[in-house]
Amino acid sequence: MTRQETVEILSRNKMLLSDFHVNALYLLGSVVRDEAVPDSDIDTLVEFNQDARVALFELARLRTFLSEILGCNVDLVIPDALHPLLKDGIMGEVVRAA
Repeated sequence: MTRQETVEILSRNKMLLSDFHVNALYLLGSVVRDEAVPDSDIDTLVEFNQDARVALFELARLRTFLSEILGCNVDLVIPDALHPLLKDGIMGEVVRAA
């Protein structure tokens, strides 16, 4: 799946993402570089609303939802989980999708 196709699907489902308290959803990795192959997963970085208390179960539900609408495996990461030495490089390649 191309970056544009992924962004379009996520944009169409932006209202549903609010059910998961998502403030912003970004793409990173091979899909951003348009290097994804048919069996590639989609790497995402998710920012939740500040007042949201998101538990592991909610992350799992969001991952399942994204996998279903995109038709492939999805990896989720939150900004606080990024290693400080890698964070700047990762944040430099993200593309906002929703």
